[in-house]
Amino acid sequence: MNKRIFISFAMEDKHLRDFLVGQARNIKSPFDFMDMSVKQPWDSQWKTQCRRKIKGCDGVIAIITKNSKKAKGQLWEVKCAKEELVPIRGIWGNKDNHPMALSSEFDGVQVVNWTWDNIANWIDAL
Repeated sequence: MNKRIFISFAMEDKHLRDFLVGQARNIKSPFDFMDMSVKQPWDSQWKTQCRRKIKGCDGVIAIITKNSKKAKGQLWEVKCAKEELVPIRGIWGNKDNHPMALSSEFDGVQVVNWTWDNIANWIDAL
């Protein structure tokens, strides 16, 4: 049975999310992705729908780049996942982004290099 994974990312990093989804399709991924990306993430209806989607997932992958610190939607998603006790794994979107200071929303979130093994092993462990 496939695991349901919510992908959290800054809108400026949509291309990285697209790359992750494409990479997973090419490798016959053992998980499904949820995408709640919208242009206006602070709409209350979006928050309600997003929370429901996150709660229905086995885990959240947060793609972290220099844009994450100011990505209000992504920061809210990470906070929401913590509140709902959904496991979160951060992956560095670019090798030149780490180490860097992260927003407090990422406290306690393990962040690893973006490799298929790192992603697949974490999902397998869920």
